[in-house]
Amino acid sequence: MTDFADMLDGYRRFRNTGWGEQRERWSELAEGQSPTVMVIACSDSRVDPAQIFDTSPGEVFVVRNVAALVPPFETNPGHHGVSAALEFAVQVLKVNEIVVMGHGKCGGCKAALSQELKDAPPGEGGFIANWIDMLDEARENVVARFGDDRGHEAHRAMEQEGVKVSLANLRTFPCIRTKERSGELKLIGSLFAIADGQLHLLDESTGQFHPAPLDAG
Repeated sequence: MTDFADMLDGYRRFRNTGWGEQRERWSELAEGQSPTVMVIACSDSRVDPAQIFDTSPGEVFVVRNVAALVPPFETNPGHHGVSAALEFAVQVLKVNEIVVMGHGKCGGCKAALSQELKDAPPGEGGFIANWIDMLDEARENVVARFGDDRGHEAHRAMEQEGVKVSLANLRTFPCIRTKERSGELKLIGSLFAIADGQLHLLDESTGQFHPAPLDAG
């Protein structure tokens, strides 16, 4: 298991290699960032977008949270972390693509399907339950298909529905909706399968996910 002492060893390696060997790149980044892609991913420790997409620092603007969820556009008082990040990415950085990346074995989607945290008090699962209630309507679709089945296929369907919910909620943001319609911004749905390391892309015209091609052709 990795503890913070191990992480400091990693930091030292980074200083000697990743940072030390790319001083020019880091000097550029010290002046600012200009990523063209935003990735919304899960906080799960197994699905790091930078590793999965093999990107370098400064190339991708990333937001991670439980189940890679985007809440709908809201103006009520509160702390809107995801909304603030979206606003910054779209209006300030002017990214031209937003990728929602769900993943297999997602604990947030599993909890949404099982409702095991429903009515839990804050600090004992209640914050999670309140967050994933964004998936309640999607859960109804999954239950309509699978009934009481909580096997792999039902969980995968829930994970896929989660990606679709986030895409739908992204389109409730006026700035995103306007830029998508004008062609300035593209929304992409994806799901990373931990078990086989395969990325699946959503075809929104059919609602189906298909493996991403492994060659550039």
